[in-house]
Amino acid sequence: MLPEKSRFSASSAFFVNVIGIVVIFIVLKSLAEIFIPFVIAYFLFFVFSPLNNYLERLKVPSWLPVFLDIMIIIVVIGSFSSVILNSFSRLGEALPGYEAKLNQIVSTTAGSMGVKDKQFLNFKLMNLLQKIDYGPLAGNVFSSTFSFLGSFLFVLFFFIFIMSGHKNIYSAIKRRYLKVHMPEELRTSDQEAEAASRGSSQASAQISEKYRARKERELNLQSTFQEITDQIQKYVIAKFIISLIVGIATGVILLIFGVDFVVVWAVITFLFNFIPNIGSLIATVLPAIMTLVQFGSIGYALIIAAILVVLHNIMGNVLEPRIFGHSLGLNPLVILLSLLLWGYIWGIVGAILSVPLTAIIKIIISRVDSPNANFFNDIMGV
Repeated sequence: MLPEKSRFSASSAFFVNVIGIVVIFIVLKSLAEIFIPFVIAYFLFFVFSPLNNYLERLKVPSWLPVFLDIMIIIVVIGSFSSVILNSFSRLGEALPGYEAKLNQIVSTTAGSMGVKDKQFLNFKLMNLLQKIDYGPLAGNVFSSTFSFLGSFLFVLFFFIFIMSGHKNIYSAIKRRYLKVHMPEELRTSDQEAEAASRGSSQASAQISEKYRARKERELNLQSTFQEITDQIQKYVIAKFIISLIVGIATGVILLIFGVDFVVVWAVITFLFNFIPNIGSLIATVLPAIMTLVQFGSIGYALIIAAILVVLHNIMGNVLEPRIFGHSLGLNPLVILLSLLLWGYIWGIVGAILSVPLTAIIKIIISRVDSPNANFFNDIMGV
């Protein structure tokens, strides 16, 4: 009976864990307005860690790193937002003319192909757009009730408190980790180790052994946090550089071919390149559609699309692997599933953050010593 009870207990524990994970994801989706700014703020904290650690070694006042980080964030986001708003404002003003051209192209093409459907012969883009439910598209970016400025200030608010409270959080996690993963007989403190060193040699040896065991576990926890920090820093910086290169290259290509609103498509390419797999597809289709509407030539649009496909493939299949290597260690199928999952939970923000969030989960799982954790770690790895 004992083996059957053991198997039943293991199965029950597995399903309880699965239910717990599902509940966590439901909470993350329901409270997206809070968790998204918090996660973004923590990502910014990890990105700024090298600068902050350097300033800390210089023994500068504690408020100075926070002030410098916030100023950098405001300047970068402010400049970027200004370019985006100006470019998209000009595009919005020109959209009615492009809409009329697109309506004419679809109607003419449908007529030449012998299509009898009136929806195509009298095609109106606005009629099609009115049927689309924008709720799922607009929702979960932060929230429909939150403006961009409000969300941005919310991120800064979290960032300030994370800067001041991260060390306390780490200390609390370390104490909990040592309490759970270290047997009572192996626990000792720095003071006990120092006191034992002045006692008998046998007592000193026992305490030293306990002290070494505690230090090993502390180093394991510290290395986990350090690996998470390194992975986030490497991914964000490298992905930013690659996306910037792709965005600039797209802008240059479209400028050479005389496509309108080059800055808009360059910015869209830069942003969507952060979304794995699907992002590059969107960043290729939109400029191609613009080319089709502007010039009224399917062949010209296909040429633009082909060039952009080659560009994205070179960057995605040649340059990115050279920069990232296998440092993230994620299975491509896992990346796709994480994109769909986090995209469902947090919308486009979740899609952008899907890879680093999944990499963090894999790092944590890889440090857990259990058969189930090892199994999921093997599935998620390459």
